[in-house]
Amino acid sequence: MRRALFRLLAGGALLGAPLAARAQDGVRVQPPYAPLPQQPFAALSESALSLGDSIVALARAQIGRRYVRGGESPGHGFDCSGLVKYIASALHIPVPRTARLQAHAGEAIPKDTADLRPGDLVTFGRGPRVSHIGIYVGDGRFIHASITAGRVIETWLLRPWAAGIKPWRGARRIAMTDSTGAAGQ
Repeated sequence: MRRALFRLLAGGALLGAPLAARAQDGVRVQPPYAPLPQQPFAALSESALSLGDSIVALARAQIGRRYVRGGESPGHGFDCSGLVKYIASALHIPVPRTARLQAHAGEAIPKDTADLRPGDLVTFGRGPRVSHIGIYVGDGRFIHASITAGRVIETWLLRPWAAGIKPWRGARRIAMTDSTGAAGQ
């Protein structure tokens, strides 16, 4: 069976053309191949390399890590602002350590899910104070270190009000580049 399949492949029956052809003088030559088409996923590849997508990839890699108040490393655990600080630092993006201060990092984004991009920071709290922060990943979802779940989770940004869940207050964009192309604020 294997030999028959190999003969089919080598003969080109399954590939649509022979792998090699014989010239009239008996010398083996490769058939002409058309140039490869432009890579169909080139636009997606560029997107995957963007800073925002890198933030999301690093955040997703932390899902399941335990919640630890004051934690800021995968080995020890994370609190919400420690998770943001760890990911931003890994990408050389300067952000402060606390959620309250991180709520002023980067550029303010309108509180509208249509304006959010993957990698944006989303802030939460009651009254005038920001007390929780996470990373928007797209499709209405964000990643954060949840004290309630006891670990880093991905969840819906817009959730029905429930006891213990702080309302969404706003967003900040830290995945920006300056005129030299370096990440920063």
